[in-house]
Amino acid sequence: MKGKGAIARRITARFSLAITCFLPALPVGAAAAARVRIHPQYKPGEAFYYQIEMHTVSTGQTTTPILNPEAGTKSTGNLDMLVRLDVLSDGGQSDPQKSRQSGEAAGIRLRVTYERAHADSRTDAPELQSPSAARLYDRLAGHSIEFTLEPDGAISNLQDADHVLSNFADAAAALGWTKLLASAGGFPARGIAIGQSWTSDQPLTAAPLAGLAWHTNSTYLRNEPCRTASIGGDPQNAQSAAEQCAVILTQFKIVRRGSARAGQTPPDYVRHGLRTSGTLTGSGSSLDSFSLASGLLVSSTQTGAQRADYDIINAANGETIHRAGQVQTQMVITRVPKPQLLSAATR
Repeated sequence: MKGKGAIARRITARFSLAITCFLPALPVGAAAAARVRIHPQYKPGEAFYYQIEMHTVSTGQTTTPILNPEAGTKSTGNLDMLVRLDVLSDGGQSDPQKSRQSGEAAGIRLRVTYERAHADSRTDAPELQSPSAARLYDRLAGHSIEFTLEPDGAISNLQDADHVLSNFADAAAALGWTKLLASAGGFPARGIAIGQSWTSDQPLTAAPLAGLAWHTNSTYLRNEPCRTASIGGDPQNAQSAAEQCAVILTQFKIVRRGSARAGQTPPDYVRHGLRTSGTLTGSGSSLDSFSLASGLLVSSTQTGAQRADYDIINAANGETIHRAGQVQTQMVITRVPKPQLLSAATR
């Protein structure tokens, strides 16, 4: 079980980290009083600043064939970041009609610079058993990463010139929030109007159980003045009080799709001689504002929870890893004015 157990633990670790940023990608756009087609207007050379705050509480336990009495059962984490986004290429997103006619859907090339990045985490497990997430964000502070944000929110062509990311898990933690900046692929093609609702399903590909999807139900609630956070920004870069935002409420939950006869084991697990069974549930909501003028994300407030109770079984000898627990996440993303540089006296 050693080799396959290690594989199972790595896969489980990837999923456990991913659920800290598990909220489904929400489309970005602009709206007007009548039915409109919305899309973000990214222009090469422009820069935007976002403040990101996240709080996560994880409880649960993993039981393995080798008893580990020092394994933790609860952890909490807090994240505070200020990032600058530079648009390197709009990927044709500023002219979606032309993109549709050409049949191409190019991604947006962005560079994110972590102006500020700090996290603290606490766990009831010994430090050696649970490395602090704060170490990753301490490394990110002051560094930049370039990537392409695909229309569906996926990240590709990542360039980490300073080598601050060590693995897939680091990339998922550092860039998971960028899903909210994706183009408006999830909005109805005919456009949306105030009061309209629509639904969508996104496969939960990282889960240890097959056939799961995030089912979302979104409603265009209203238009209102855009609200941005103030962090001592340059008044010349602050948003005008007259700028209007479209407010979208999205509720989501994990659902099971397909026939139960297909089984619960994802193909990656089957290829490694593993079988999975159990339950994974989740739900939450997101209240988001998008600028009517530019279609860019102005703010997002998300809350959600996932509950897991599943087994990963070695098909050859029956040895089992059991995971049971819950993850609760709260995240707030706000576009902010360009921050002022600190004077030498205040540093």
